[in-house]
Amino acid sequence: MEQSQVHDDSGSISSGSTAVASEGLPSLAKSFKIGVLALQGAFIEHVEILQKLGIVATEVRLPEDLLEIDGLIIPGGESTAIGLIADRWGLTEPLKDWVRSGRPTWGTCAGMIMLSKTVTGKMKRGQMVLGGLDTVVHRNYFGSQLGSFVSRVKVRNISVAPELFQTNSVSEAVFIRAPIITEHGDNVKVIATIENPTIGSKEAHESASTAEPIVAVQQGNILATAFHPEMTSDTRWHELFIAIVNNSL
Repeated sequence: MEQSQVHDDSGSISSGSTAVASEGLPSLAKSFKIGVLALQGAFIEHVEILQKLGIVATEVRLPEDLLEIDGLIIPGGESTAIGLIADRWGLTEPLKDWVRSGRPTWGTCAGMIMLSKTVTGKMKRGQMVLGGLDTVVHRNYFGSQLGSFVSRVKVRNISVAPELFQTNSVSEAVFIRAPIITEHGDNVKVIATIENPTIGSKEAHESASTAEPIVAVQQGNILATAFHPEMTSDTRWHELFIAIVNNSL
């Protein structure tokens, strides 16, 4: 599997890919609003992509913000920091209630960690989890920030808006201190894997249940990706989540 490390002028890793054209957004049942948890991390990028796709998007910082949205994105960032800020601002229990209720939720990177029921490789001071995904996730599977990279992932088993990936089942993905899913329940559908078992920590490899690390899953209305779609020009993952929200209404 071809990999590359691409850095922008600030030193941050980014994708050098060209735009990936999709078949367009599915027919929407009605207008709705998607919130992006805006405590820390890459929340602005998600909001901007949603707005470019014609979706009403808003930043979520307080419990009452959850009352005004139909879907929630938990962005990449530092999962421990996000958890601490959420607790300080009284968001922990409202977020858990949101996820338990089956409302559409998408976690990217740190968001995937927080949505998983079990986290391995976590920090000594603990890791706040919201649950919702019947998965075991290994935190920082691919190593430190210096080990960040861009790679192509294989996409499959897309049942909601399958036309998004019909003509191109490969998606370029940005991995930054990324997790993977090492175990999952029967009710969790694997929708993307990465073909390179030579990367990642020895501990994580020994715990993984598949030779191809699992980097995206769906369980009901919950979507989780280990990578950062908001850092590429491929909008299909955002369109997929929009379709999930649309179908839930």
